[in-house]
Amino acid sequence: MKLIIQIPCYNEEQTIESVINDIPKRISGIDEIEILVIDDGSTDRTAELAEALGAKVVRHKKNMGLAAGFKTGLKTALDAGADIIVNTDGDNQYYGGDIETLVKPIIENNADMVIGARDIKNHKEFSLLKKILQIFGSNVVKLISGADVVDAPSGFRAFSAACASRINIFDNFSYTMETIIQSSAKGFRIVSVPVRVNRQIRKSRLFKNMFQYVLRSACTILRMFAIYRPFRFFTLFALTFMSLGAILLIRYMYFFINKDGAGHIQSLLLAAILVIIGFLIQVIAIFADLISINRKLLEDIQAKIYKN
Repeated sequence: MKLIIQIPCYNEEQTIESVINDIPKRISGIDEIEILVIDDGSTDRTAELAEALGAKVVRHKKNMGLAAGFKTGLKTALDAGADIIVNTDGDNQYYGGDIETLVKPIIENNADMVIGARDIKNHKEFSLLKKILQIFGSNVVKLISGADVVDAPSGFRAFSAACASRINIFDNFSYTMETIIQSSAKGFRIVSVPVRVNRQIRKSRLFKNMFQYVLRSACTILRMFAIYRPFRFFTLFALTFMSLGAILLIRYMYFFINKDGAGHIQSLLLAAILVIIGFLIQVIAIFADLISINRKLLEDIQAKIYKN
């Protein structure tokens, strides 16, 4: 069984050596371990150091972002015949010795994706606000996806080849939330395992401030919900409009029965408009679901191409 550990990097010359040296040389159940560094347009010596340490390096000509680096890594690893792919960050945030913990459920055929869950509540380098947002966001993803998610934003995770070959990244910001919702919708088994972290060397460069992170993450969650649960997503909106319309209709009927309907005709008109809008959204839900079925067929074809 072949394991490829991919490390998306952007100007990580200060940490890349520690990340690579921290990776275990032998893992029970794994016959071959390779290290793949995705150099996302670095302007320092990240790529040179990685190659000197024995890693294979794939380069982007310019900085394209974390999601693009992750996507390049998956494709390269699958093309290289990986049976299991582990993704870790180039900033040495995660403890490499826990890679064996990550891949174990996949080796034992108990999972298709394994997420390394940090101890958020006791994380010394997270502010109280960040802890609250991390826990809240993970619970939202868990509710939408139905997957066992403890630390949804964690980038320390393992994928079976079957799962990785069915992942398609649409978001340019990050891949963490998207891959969970997407993989769960496709029937892959997702589990979380506790992992350790190293001391923070630098602040995250993924977002400028907490507000931007929350906003981008919320948009990603809604987008993935619409793409992979389209019937449920649009039906919720349709029911909302229809329910408001029904309330206004009941209000009008109350006044009508009490001989005062003429003074509340606007309620009847607004109720009709809301019900019609709800009906049209429900029609969209049906068409979106048909499009979703077509997308699933295309993804099946994509997975078969990877196998061949």
